[in-house]
Amino acid sequence: MKIVADRISKGHAGIPLPERTVVFETGRVTIAEAEVGDQPTVLSLILSGRMRSDSGVVTLDGVDDAALIQERVALVDAPEVSEPAADLPLRTVVREELMFAGRSTSRATVAATIADAGGSDYAAVRIADVPAAIRVRILAELAAFRRGVEGLVITAPDRHGGDPRDWLAVASDLAARDFAVLVVCGAPSAEITLPLLPQPEPANTPTPLPKQPASTPQGPAGADRLDASGVAGVYGRRHPTDPPQPTPEEPQAQKPEEAGK
Repeated sequence: MKIVADRISKGHAGIPLPERTVVFETGRVTIAEAEVGDQPTVLSLILSGRMRSDSGVVTLDGVDDAALIQERVALVDAPEVSEPAADLPLRTVVREELMFAGRSTSRATVAATIADAGGSDYAAVRIADVPAAIRVRILAELAAFRRGVEGLVITAPDRHGGDPRDWLAVASDLAARDFAVLVVCGAPSAEITLPLLPQPEPANTPTPLPKQPASTPQGPAGADRLDASGVAGVYGRRHPTDPPQPTPEEPQAQKPEEAGK
């Protein structure tokens, strides 16, 4: 799956979102920088099919279909949109997300889901106080549970503090499982995480053939080299297929007694 947002914008004079192009696809993590005002939320809403841009177009595999994008792409922890209420305990948030995903909401399932993310010690803690790495992992994994979801837009995880490399590890784990993952974050976090992303492999290009040295015709002094290279008919040399020519007889040396006559 490949989502392409081509020259999208929202509002006027770059407010709330100036024109930009973003691409994210299956099996890769993409970082999109946005941190001014409502930019992170607006960009995330547009890229997940939940808001129309005022210019440009967003396509899924070349098709402009916002409903299909919304079905395939989950919006994770977007401020004032999909973020859980700050005062809810973590286990309550997990139970609600499991319900949305059509999964079991039993105590055992809730406890196992929290434990898998390393958050057992925070099950009764309100979600606003859960460490950023655990919060992002739990919310992203629960969103990935939803039927039909193939991509995730994780919005402003850096607003919760912590080390950006922690939520990058979460995004990378999801990408390794063939999800398309877009993380919208501020410039400082982008500067840290972008160099850590794997670089796309260069396109295969044919290896150029080695250059052959140009042969320079030579005169009789280079006759031996011309013979060795198969070049004939140059400077009076015979071609190998020419009929043999009689070899002129060499003059015989005179005998001493004949020389005295």
